[in-house]
Amino acid sequence: MDTLVMDTLLERIQRCEVCKDHLPLGHRPVVQLSNQSKIIIIGQAPGRRVHETGIPCNDASGRKLREWMNVDEATFYDPEVFSIMPMGFCYPGKAISGDLPPRPECAPLWHPRILKSIKGSPFILLIGQYAQRYYLKKGGKINLTETVKRYKEYLPQYFPLPHPSPRNQNWVTINSWFMEKAIPELRNQIQLALHQPKPG
Repeated sequence: MDTLVMDTLLERIQRCEVCKDHLPLGHRPVVQLSNQSKIIIIGQAPGRRVHETGIPCNDASGRKLREWMNVDEATFYDPEVFSIMPMGFCYPGKAISGDLPPRPECAPLWHPRILKSIKGSPFILLIGQYAQRYYLKKGGKINLTETVKRYKEYLPQYFPLPHPSPRNQNWVTINSWFMEKAIPELRNQIQLALHQPKPG
């Protein structure tokens, strides 16, 4: 029954047209969901390549994220391990620099229903400022850098991360503590989540 609920929810998401008039390439929600997922990735919104392929995180940012977590593609694309539900499910279009922000309709409409359908207490990655503001609310710090630097405060439920886009490589270089301290702890938390028994 629980699987049927998630399957029905996924079908409804794939048919969603709530913000289609604002999407330059049309609606194509890109998510990966299972009620058994041990880890949930909440990022920004699909980029153009992901929109074109329909495969979540199928781009340079996705490869970098998998590298940060130290997981292979087979593990990453197993929905019973990872659910992927960005703040906006569809490609929002191009901005002057990078992509436009995720559409604001998605998260309040779909996230509560998805989270209610997932069993247990999955480990949640909050990638980028939009996910962190939405989920951490007043618990977030003055900016993304400070929020990510204080990642220990959000464990064991959340782990805040910068966006793994190649555009952020300079941020990673400047903030050397991220690769030295945050990434090893991220990998440790991922392994802990991976070895949790499946929720009943």
